[in-house]
Amino acid sequence: MTLQDKDVFDYEYDDESGTIEVNMLGSIYGASIEDYPEVMSRVINILQEVPDASSVVLSESRDYEYDDDQVRMLKEVSDAIRDISSQGYLSESIRTDKCESLYQDHLPEVQRIVIDQLRKDPVGGYVELKRKERHLKQEMNESYPQKKRCLKYFIQDVVNPVKKRLENCEMIDQARSDEFITGHHVGDREVYREFFHPLVRPNFMLTKFMSLPPERGEEIDRYESRNDVEVSVYDVPDQVQPVYHVNPPEFNLSEEKYRLLDAARRFLASHQPESGEFARPDRMRQVFQNIGRDMIRDIAQQMDIQLPREESEQLTSILNRYTSGLGVLELLLSDPKIQDVFINSPIGNAPIYIKHEEYEECETNLIPTKEEAESWATRFRIKSGRPLDEANPVLDTDTEVPGGRARVAIIQENLSPEGLAFAFRRHRSRAWTLPLFIKRDFINPLGAGLLSFIVDGSRSVIFSGTRGAGKTSLLSASMLEILKKERIVTVEDTREIPIRQMKDLGFNIESMKSRSVITQVENELPAEEAIRTSLRLGDSALIIGEVRSDEAKTLYEAMRVGAVANFVGGTIHGESAYSVFDRVVNDLNVPKTSFKATDIIVSVNKIKSPDGLETYRRVTAITEVRKDWTDDPMEEDAFVDLMRYDSNEDKLVPTDTLKNGESEILNRIAENIREWKNNWEAVWGNIKLRERMKKEIVDKAKETGNDELLEAEFVVKANQKYHILAQRVSEEYGKQDPERIFARWQEWLEQQV
Repeated sequence: MTLQDKDVFDYEYDDESGTIEVNMLGSIYGASIEDYPEVMSRVINILQEVPDASSVVLSESRDYEYDDDQVRMLKEVSDAIRDISSQGYLSESIRTDKCESLYQDHLPEVQRIVIDQLRKDPVGGYVELKRKERHLKQEMNESYPQKKRCLKYFIQDVVNPVKKRLENCEMIDQARSDEFITGHHVGDREVYREFFHPLVRPNFMLTKFMSLPPERGEEIDRYESRNDVEVSVYDVPDQVQPVYHVNPPEFNLSEEKYRLLDAARRFLASHQPESGEFARPDRMRQVFQNIGRDMIRDIAQQMDIQLPREESEQLTSILNRYTSGLGVLELLLSDPKIQDVFINSPIGNAPIYIKHEEYEECETNLIPTKEEAESWATRFRIKSGRPLDEANPVLDTDTEVPGGRARVAIIQENLSPEGLAFAFRRHRSRAWTLPLFIKRDFINPLGAGLLSFIVDGSRSVIFSGTRGAGKTSLLSASMLEILKKERIVTVEDTREIPIRQMKDLGFNIESMKSRSVITQVENELPAEEAIRTSLRLGDSALIIGEVRSDEAKTLYEAMRVGAVANFVGGTIHGESAYSVFDRVVNDLNVPKTSFKATDIIVSVNKIKSPDGLETYRRVTAITEVRKDWTDDPMEEDAFVDLMRYDSNEDKLVPTDTLKNGESEILNRIAENIREWKNNWEAVWGNIKLRERMKKEIVDKAKETGNDELLEAEFVVKANQKYHILAQRVSEEYGKQDPERIFARWQEWLEQQV
């Protein structure tokens, strides 16, 4: 029997969490301590039975959780009632010195205040006690000596000790200091609405939700994220971090819809997913989506609820989110403005923190529970096939939800003394493109054109940068410049490259998952073996998600002997070309001569505003690595910038080396093309042509307000069209004419728009 099948005000106590859960389903009162005196009285009675409780949950169609600070105020009142009763202040035998009659007249009122009023309305009880004291003192002034003496004894022996004991309670003390006592009407609940602010969540959710905006918070932004989720960002005085306040539709449903969802959830809880469904979360979601849709429609008919199609789909989406999905995590991971999500240990003691693209680090109004965190950890462990236990306290994996992908890092005991903790690095649900980066000023059109030319020229490119600078995103965007006819093989220990999206776009791509360098799972293939295997899978472009361990030697050996004849791309941590050399040679022990297999290093970094409050991501350099050096490429001028970031102009600018055609790598690309050999003007013309096409796409998207032109589906189509038109012009005129190619391509673009 579940709690909600029991009587109203029955409760269950969890020793481990210190939580009392009280059944309020079917109560004639609302599930609110602050609004209903009878509910406050019952909760105080329960706290007298369970004095060690640290939180109270009133469970109805929603759960209302009162945290430790709020429960402590109620426990202090409960303790005060117990102390006053046990110390004899309310006993009729407290004074027998010819004052029995007076005590019999006045003591019952004090007993009523302590035994009944303090449970329902502690502040009101204190106010009544103060008024009683004032009336007794007035009566003293008008009484004969014996009665005056008895009244004095009553105030001294009963009223004052009770009043003093109540003043030791935080609730009463706070009400006195905030002047709620003055003019307080007994029975008025306004004072309790100042003290009690429960965390609210539907009873099918585990995460706690702070429904009210932060006190004294000023709303600085408001927008709507995916699935009708309302987001507000608040600036709070004396707090550096803004507050990210999310208000999803599941918090604003009617009571009958909550009952409907709860009934559907109970039915779906009986479904036992197969292991294959965990491996294919999209399939599992679809199964639950179909079952949930039918279930909601049937239950709505049984409950005689008229449910339009749009509302039915909304409830189905919510149900799916909290059954087959990741609950509130999906609300955060589907927001395109969120970059990172952090959940610290011990779970439940602090809100979820995020990193926002506009407001940097923010705290949220969501507090996960230990039960939900354990559910997430179990799901990620099963899906990844990697262990997470005391012997393997780290799990490195990935996840995908509607509207977002993320890399997931989980730690637990023994590495994390206080238990589970999570970090999510969010990736865009759709693949990044160079035009998207141009729009965001991450790279300019000329830089994008140059990068497109280099990728087309089958060079080896390392994308370097600090954590979160955008290395993998730029690598993924560059992969879209590869022709669809070329095969691509990727090697990653945790999937971050949008493989599925590229397959959907028609790319010939094969992904390989290697052993994580963090977890060292024995049943997975090491990255260096995965790279050797990739070389046996046919002539392919090779993409290494991140170069960080022994696989570096294998990769450079393959590039050096010419085993990889197509584009090679990878990422590595480092802020400049030299830092890449230092890491590869000195940290990863790749021979210096092997490092010469690197052709281009693209450096991306975070640029801070002068006040330090804002951060921008920028490509800061495109550097070629020349081959004529022996010991130190920096001292021997082997690192030559083709483009360099100019902070005054906030963009990449071409160096004289690029403009004058002195680039060894670009000229080496030209050597393999008859028309371009020893013809820098033709090479430069092709780079500028690519620049113009990228810029034209961005300009056309701005002009029409159609951002779909910037997405991978259209960008890939535009790239393919360029190659087709370039071939036609070359066949017709005997050479590639950038002006004719651009004119025809532009005409095609206009037709597409």
